[in-house]
Amino acid sequence: MTRVKEFNLPDLGEGLTEGEILKWLVGVGDTITLNQPIVEVETAKAAVEIPAKWAGKVTRIFHPEGTTVEVGQPIIAIDTDPAAGDLPAPSAASLAAVEVAGDGPVEPGLIGGPAPGGRTAVLVGYGPKTTVAKRRPRNSGPGVVPDVPAPAPQPAPEPKPAPAPAPPRNGAVLAKPPVRKLARDLGVDLTGISGTGPNGSITRDDVLASQTQAPAVTPARVAVPGEREERIPVKGVRKLTAENMVASAFTAPHVTEFLTVDVTRSMKALERLKAHRDWRDVRVSPLLLVAKAVLLAIKRHPMVNSSWQDTEIVLKRYVNLGIAAATERGLIVPNIKDAHELTTRELADALNGLVKTARDGRTPPADMTGGTFTITSVGVFGVDSGTPILPPGESAILVFGAVREQPWVHKGKIKIRQVTTLGLSFDHRIIDGELGSKFLRDIGAFLEDPEGVLLAWS
Repeated sequence: MTRVKEFNLPDLGEGLTEGEILKWLVGVGDTITLNQPIVEVETAKAAVEIPAKWAGKVTRIFHPEGTTVEVGQPIIAIDTDPAAGDLPAPSAASLAAVEVAGDGPVEPGLIGGPAPGGRTAVLVGYGPKTTVAKRRPRNSGPGVVPDVPAPAPQPAPEPKPAPAPAPPRNGAVLAKPPVRKLARDLGVDLTGISGTGPNGSITRDDVLASQTQAPAVTPARVAVPGEREERIPVKGVRKLTAENMVASAFTAPHVTEFLTVDVTRSMKALERLKAHRDWRDVRVSPLLLVAKAVLLAIKRHPMVNSSWQDTEIVLKRYVNLGIAAATERGLIVPNIKDAHELTTRELADALNGLVKTARDGRTPPADMTGGTFTITSVGVFGVDSGTPILPPGESAILVFGAVREQPWVHKGKIKIRQVTTLGLSFDHRIIDGELGSKFLRDIGAFLEDPEGVLLAWS
C-alpha cells in the first residue's frame, strides 16, 4: 500500500458538483493531524473548512487558491508514514519525461510537462505548447527492458549567464489568481511589472517590490486606461441564489399582502424578558417574537407550511424555519430544524447560533436545505417592508420591517406608538387570499398583544 495518499474533493452537500478553493490552511512540508482543517472551500451554498482524512506530511497541493475544482478531483497528497524516512525514488514509468522539440525533457507536473488526464501542465492564463510531446519508450512487457544503448559521455557545457525573464507573449500578463488579487488590493498595474517567475510570470514578490519602488496609490483611485468597468464573476452562493430566485419568480405565482402593526406591547414584553433572571445572558431581539408568532400561526393554518410538487401539494407536519442572512458571499437562508418543537428559550438560542454562524461564514450546507418557511428581516437596514421572492420548495415568506415610533390611534386618542409593517408573499396555487390574509392577521395579532394571545391560543 502506498504511503502517499491523494485526498479528493468530497461531496459537500446535496447536488453540489464543484467548489472553489478559497484558502489553503496548510502548505507542502507541513505535518498535519487527523481531522485537522486543511483547506477552506466555497460551494454554491456556503464556505466550509475540510478536515484531513489522514495524518501525515503534505507532499503536494494540486490546485492554487482561486481554482474551481470538481468533486472527486485530487486536491492534496499526504505522506501517511513520514517517520519511515525519505520517500522511494519514483519509477521510470512514473517519471517519464516528455521531450518537447527544442526544449529537452520536462518532468511531470512542471510547466510544459505531462499532467493528470493526459493534459499539458501550463501556467494559469498561458496556453499549452503547440508542439507535439513525445514520451520516452516504455517497457515492452512485464520484466522486459528494451535494449537502449547508453548515451556517449558528453563534455560538461560551459556555464552560461542566467537568461533574462522572458517577456509575456502577445502582450499578455502572466500571473496566478492570488497574485492578481494582491495587485488589485494594492492598486498595482501588472502591465508595468517585469516578471521574474517562470516564462516571465509575475510573482507575489514582484508585486510587493513594485510597491517599494513607487509611491503608494489608493486602490479606489487607480484608473487603468480602457477599464472603467469591473466584471465580477458570478459563482458560489451568489450564483445559486440567482438561479433559485429566477426559477421561483417565474414558476410560482406570487401574491404579496401587507399589514401595519402596533408592536408597542411586544417591545415592552421583550424588555421584561431581558430583565428576567433566566434570560439575562441571552441576546433577545424583536425577531424572536416574530418567529414565535409565525410558528403559532402555522399551527393554526398548517397549509401555509407546504410546497407544490408537480400535481401534488406536500403538507409538512414539521417546521424548518429559515432566517435570511446577508453575508459577504451573498444572501443565504439557513434554517432551524424542527423549530415547532422548541421552547421560546430554545428558539432564542437557535436564532443566536444561526446568525453568528452565518456571519462567520461557517454555515454548513445541511443547514441550508429542507426549509419550509422563511423570515427575512429588512428592518435591520432601516427599510419598512418589501415584496420578497419565495425560496424554492416553500409556499410563503414573511418580511419584517423596521420598528418606528409613529403617531397612532390608541384607545381613541392619537399617541406615539412603536409600529412596524409586515409583508407576506405566498404561492397562490396553494394559498388563496383568504388563507394568506388570516395567516398574516394572526401574526399581527400576536405582535400586538403577545401575552394575551398566548393565553387565548394555548
